[in-house]
Amino acid sequence: MVHLPEVLRALGHDPDSVIAEAGVDPALLRDPENTIAFRTVGQLMERCVQRTGCRHLGLLVGQKSQATALGVVGLLMQHSPDVETALRSAIQHLHLHDQGGVSSLERSGEFVRLAYGIYENDVPACDQIYAGSIAYVCNLMRALCGARWAPAEVLLPFRRPRDPEPFKRFFRAPLHFDSERCALVFPATWLTHAVLAADPTVRRSAEALVDNLEGRARDDIVPAVRRTVRAMLIAGQASEGGVAQVFAVNRRTLNRRLESKGTTFRRLLDETRYEVARQLLRDSDASIERIASGLGYSGASAFGRAFRRWSGLAPQAWRANLSRPSSRQEPNRS
Repeated sequence: MVHLPEVLRALGHDPDSVIAEAGVDPALLRDPENTIAFRTVGQLMERCVQRTGCRHLGLLVGQKSQATALGVVGLLMQHSPDVETALRSAIQHLHLHDQGGVSSLERSGEFVRLAYGIYENDVPACDQIYAGSIAYVCNLMRALCGARWAPAEVLLPFRRPRDPEPFKRFFRAPLHFDSERCALVFPATWLTHAVLAADPTVRRSAEALVDNLEGRARDDIVPAVRRTVRAMLIAGQASEGGVAQVFAVNRRTLNRRLESKGTTFRRLLDETRYEVARQLLRDSDASIERIASGLGYSGASAFGRAFRRWSGLAPQAWRANLSRPSSRQEPNRS
């Protein structure tokens, strides 16, 4: 977000006044080591879009970001031996920098899908965050593979903007709006590409720093399970057994640890599915069938029953409710 003032200024607005209107101290964005609550980022982006009228503002911010924005995790990437090692390092340790989203890397035949998903609840302007995040991911790939690198496809989980040209110019690839996930698709051969100027000594130092940070964050299992569930949902599936396997425990132990924190696997799965469903219903025109499939349901009927249980409304009714001028408030969860 340190590049937001620069973007606002280029659009003809005083950055400090616009940022302050969103309830954020402009000084926070002057130091890249500062942290901002994920939901506050969404509120800030929402306010900036309202003031500027720029519907691709998130893209403009994201395309200015470089690997250094990830701090020590970015350093770990830049000094990895190859692209796959760099990406898997970032995915594993992203939560040290970003506590509202998660990334995943999936291979399917000759292509891989590098995806990003928001799991924080009730975040406004998800479309802007997704646009900025996937632009940033594209910049990471270009830092690792060369400035001429371009994805084979870009999946975007929001409606096609009136003017898609800024997206076309930046990504230089076919765009698929209304997708059930946010991702870059590219040939798997790039995974073995050597990272230029990687220094093993610097990487070892970065690994030591990351290990220290991970040790401090390891105690709270709930955010870790929530991140794992969201990553699995990006792949269209999330199971209690699969999550337990990630944490190297059996299902009973997993739930016992979660219950000690006042929750259960089923509750975390439902909360995550509900949040992703609302994002897609609000920001995209993806069909109910595609959303159901993306959340790992057997069909639209099963998803519809779950969504009624969460919100009190059918998915179609919830989406239609958003377009009514008198219905700005989100339906309450029953």
